[in-house]
Amino acid sequence: MSEAPHATHQFDEHQRATIEAAMARIIPTDDTPGAREAGTIDFLERYLSGIDYIFARPDGSGFEKLEGRTAESWWQRVEAARSKYAQGVEDLDSLAKHQHDVTFVELAEDQQDEVLRTLDARSRGVETQGSTEIAYGMEPALQQTNAEADLDFFPLLVTHTRQGFLSDPIYGGNRDRVGWKVIGFPGPASLAEVHNGTYSTLEYFADNRLHPGQEDNDDERQ
Repeated sequence: MSEAPHATHQFDEHQRATIEAAMARIIPTDDTPGAREAGTIDFLERYLSGIDYIFARPDGSGFEKLEGRTAESWWQRVEAARSKYAQGVEDLDSLAKHQHDVTFVELAEDQQDEVLRTLDARSRGVETQGSTEIAYGMEPALQQTNAEADLDFFPLLVTHTRQGFLSDPIYGGNRDRVGWKVIGFPGPASLAEVHNGTYSTLEYFADNRLHPGQEDNDDERQ
């Protein structure tokens, strides 16, 4: 018997296991941690729980309270995502049963990949023959030009998996900062360090830390 959703969770036991397994194929565990270790499923369930965890306060003290039209708009967005995930689990199981006569979580990893390729192709309007379609999963989020509300289940799942892997841990994912460690980014101790200016990402994103002309000015002062 499936468990009822927790206070900040929207999935029952089977739904959670299914989505977590799919996320684990999008960012798999190999010689480095993947989606499971980063807790991307916890990131997603926190997001789907309502509008209490949408925007972290800049000082890291919690989350902004959404009100008025902003709150209404975000409720619509979250509820739409909930519906897509509920239907998405059904679609994963339907495809798995059609191809292998078991649910998605019961499939071997290569079989799960096959199902996800099929969903990816469908989301892009591509017809598949067997499992010959290109490898799934990278284009929708990397080249995302539409709002989240416009995404079908699979590209939405890819987007949320990446967000849960790389976003600040305050949002519920990136457990123990494993996502940041994988890409060699230690990150701030908290958002407060970013807000008060004591932490900078400059060294990770700039080859030359000096603004144009600053080197000449420094030479003149010497």
